This record gives sequence, C-alpha cells and structure tokens, in this order.
Amino acid sequence: MNAEDMELRWFRSKFSEAVFIYQNRQEQKEEQLAGYAGRALLVRDLLSQGEAAVRISQVQVSDNGLYTCFFRKGVFYEEASLELKVAGVGSAPEVRITGPEEDGVRVLCTASGWFPKPQVQWRDGSGEKFLAFSEAHTQDAEGLFSVEAALVVRDRSVGNVTCSVLNAVLGQEKAMAIFIPEAFFPQASPWKVAFLVSLTVLMLLVLGAGCYIKREHSIKLREMEEKRRLRQAKEEARQTKEKALQDRAELQSQLNWRKDVYLAGWKKAQLYADWRTEKFQPRPVTLNPGSAASSLVVTHEKTSVTRKNTGVNSGDEESVLGFEDISSGRWYWEVEIKDGDGCEWALGVCRKDVKREGWCREYPEKGFWLLGKFRGKYFVYTRQPTELSLRQVLHRVGVFPRPSRKGMSPSIT
Repeated sequence: MNAEDMELRWFRSKFSEAVFIYQNRQEQKEEQLAGYAGRALLVRDLLSQGEAAVRISQVQVSDNGLYTCFFRKGVFYEEASLELKVAGVGSAPEVRITGPEEDGVRVLCTASGWFPKPQVQWRDGSGEKFLAFSEAHTQDAEGLFSVEAALVVRDRSVGNVTCSVLNAVLGQEKAMAIFIPEAFFPQASPWKVAFLVSLTVLMLLVLGAGCYIKREHSIKLREMEEKRRLRQAKEEARQTKEKALQDRAELQSQLNWRKDVYLAGWKKAQLYADWRTEKFQPRPVTLNPGSAASSLVVTHEKTSVTRKNTGVNSGDEESVLGFEDISSGRWYWEVEIKDGDGCEWALGVCRKDVKREGWCREYPEKGFWLLGKFRGKYFVYTRQPTELSLRQVLHRVGVFPRPSRKGMSPSIT
C-alpha cells in the first residue's frame, strides 16, 4: 500500500523512544530521541511502494538491538519488529613474550576496537588449538571491546604460536604469529625431580591413612544416625496427632468465617442502590444528532445510537455527544451495550472544548476520560492504553463523573 499519507514511527523498546516519526507528510522531531537527531533519515522514494525505510548513518554501538516499525491509517494500525546487529572489526592482535612461567613461556595477545565481544583462539604451528589459556575483556566509553589473552607454552618444540581474533557476526578474523626460541624455556633442576618423587610417595601414605580413618568414622556416623531416626519417628507421631486436632479446630473456624463474610457481602450488595442515590444524582442523557458522525444513527427519542453497516471506513472518529453540559455536582447515568460480546465501543466523558475533527487519540491530556472494548479486550484510554482484566462481558456500564471547571459532555463512541 502507498504509505505517503500514513503515520509512521520507528521506536526502540518503548513507543516513546522514537527513532523517527513521519506524520502529515513530514518529519516530526518533537518526540525523537536526541541520539538519532540528524542520523535517522526517511527513504522517501520507497513510501509510494509501501516501504517505511529509515537509514541510520554514523552507526554506533548503542544502535544495536530491537527496533519496531509502527504504521497507522485512520483507526487501523499495525507494527513489525526486527533486530539490528551492529558489528565492528578492530585492530589486528599484538603478540609478545612476557617471560618464563610455570616450566614454560608466557605469551600475551592483545587487540582493541571490536564489537560485539570477539572470540580468541591460540594455535600451534600445525594448526592444533590450545584449550587452556586465560582471557579478559573490557569496554571503552563507546562500547567497543578490548581483549587480552595469555597462554603458557610448556612444549619446547612448539616453535610458532598464532593468536587469532574473530568477529562471529561478520565471520571476519585477524591473526598474528610469534616464534618462541627453545632458549626461552627454563632449565629443569634434578633437585626438583627428586622433590616431586618424594612428594608423591608422601601423598600416597597420607591418602591410605585418611581412608582408614574415614571408614571408622563412617561406622560411628551410621550408629548415631539410626538412634536419631528412632527419636525423630516418635516425635513425628506426636506432632501428627497434635496437628490433626489443630486442623479440625481451624476448619471449624474457617467455616464460621466464610459464613460471616457471605452474610456481610449480601447486605452490602443490597445497599448499592442506596449508595448510588446518596453520592450521585441520576441524570438522563439526551444524544445530540448534530454531533454524530455520518455513519451513526440516533433514534427519534435521542437515547440510543447505532452504526450503519456501510462497509466503508471514513477514517474519522465515529462518535456522538450528549446535549447536556455538566459544570458542577456529582452525577451518574447507565449505558446499555447491545451485542456486548461482538461489538467494539468506548464511552465516558470529555471536555466541552475538545477537537473531534478527523482522527485523534483520546486520553485525559486531550480532554477525554474513556473506557471501552477493542479487539476483544477492555481498556482505559490513557496515553498508552491500559488493559483491564474483567471476569465477564459488559452489557451495562455506570458512568460517575465529577466535572472540572471547563465542564464535561457525555461521550459515546
């Protein structure tokens, strides 16, 4: 469909976090996030083809994430979401030898300016991977990652080692190799070998003594556990008996409480009509045919309204107001909704000076206080409609307004 006359909105996780807004055939900048000002531009050539494309320039790490495209024409709207993945390839890795460590040579690999977090691999000269190495990542103020990976090489014959840094999103990799001379490895000491042999024998002796002590200790623990189970069985039998007596008393108390609550609720239900008459005054609502949309028909008595089944949507709000203005006092009236299961509707009050030409969004800041049913769900019409959880379908609704200084008019949509 041609989208030149639609309202288009690109936003992030919330409707108010606008990346770009197009309405009335022009860009709207009042609600746009500051970070996208001047960077988000509409591809106007595609609007007539039904494509609401936005080009984001000067891509940043913060642009990564979920985007939603919302489009509306008249009372109909829809939206679609997509995930934008930002990726950047940083510097080539720098590899250097930092010195001997643990019978080997420690090699350090560093790289910066990558997004998202890169993957690091170490390989020997034949292409085999080293699995044991340390790795640390940090992010700068722009959200780009730096990586530092340290490898300890213990094989004197390994020769070359290669560090590679991979961007998994783009599938791009940068690598750097270094040669480790055999002279860099520490020399083995005969005293160290003798110490390791002695330490191994000592550990075997300690392990044997520990197994014997553990076996004796396990026998004593089993005897103590058996005595504890017997005492626990006696205590549980006593507690079970006491709990049965207590549950019986609680059950009787619960039955008495439910009876009292039921009687109190019944009395309160009988007082509803008296409360309504005491707090609010009944007021008949007479509909004003002159305020009705062309698709609506007001009955001769001016007390009900129906919609013509023309099959054509004018795109304007289809509503009718009451004749009576309310400027003071507390009033109420009741509205009967025919076909409450199948129709869509909204009703409530509005300020006398509201604008109703064309399509508009109804919420308190615009002068409307409404609730209604749309797509099988009930809503309170706030800036972001608030869904209601009702246990039954509404067929009769009471409206209880208290007017402000500007006055109100009954409104049925």
